[in-house]
Amino acid sequence: MSEVKLSAETRSEFGKGAARRIRRDNKVPGVLYGHGSDPLHLTLPGHELLLALRTPNVLISLDIDGKTNELAIPKSVQRDPIKGFLEHVDLLLVKRGEKVTVEIPVHTEGELAPGGNLLEHVLNALPVEAEATHIPESVTVSVEGLEAGASIHAKDITLPNGVSLAVEEDAVVLQVLAAQAEEAPEGGESEGEEVAEA
Repeated sequence: MSEVKLSAETRSEFGKGAARRIRRDNKVPGVLYGHGSDPLHLTLPGHELLLALRTPNVLISLDIDGKTNELAIPKSVQRDPIKGFLEHVDLLLVKRGEKVTVEIPVHTEGELAPGGNLLEHVLNALPVEAEATHIPESVTVSVEGLEAGASIHAKDITLPNGVSLAVEEDAVVLQVLAAQAEEAPEGGESEGEEVAEA
């Protein structure tokens, strides 16, 4: 788990005009909230924040106005839909030792059984509960030799020590589909069969 240090400034100007001015200075408006405290409106360095957010659930150590240090994780990130730059970020205040619920990316390794089968990511991210300073960056699941009809449930995924599932154990995370089969899966609804016939 990586920890990134960022300098932040409190801000007192709000609204679209203020946000545009902040972004023109290559900075990003944000809000820090949590632990029952009043939301704290911040201005964050744009480039450093962008780099930090490349790591899922990155732990950010905030130096606010050079006076206080707080730990936070990104909770919501808004990007410009066309240009992709950061428009706003919501940060959740965390404490060392505190458990938080986050979603971690699911990566796969290995080859499916021969036959042109397709791997479907039912859940791209796995909801887990972990200590705020020890959130895993991702989990890796082996799909080696899996055949059509096989599925991997949340309970089948090995999690690091101190990390627990925050989703039903029987939730399907990955499933293998037959490439040419247009039929509904077992127990499928008639709706799916009608689509297949069309």
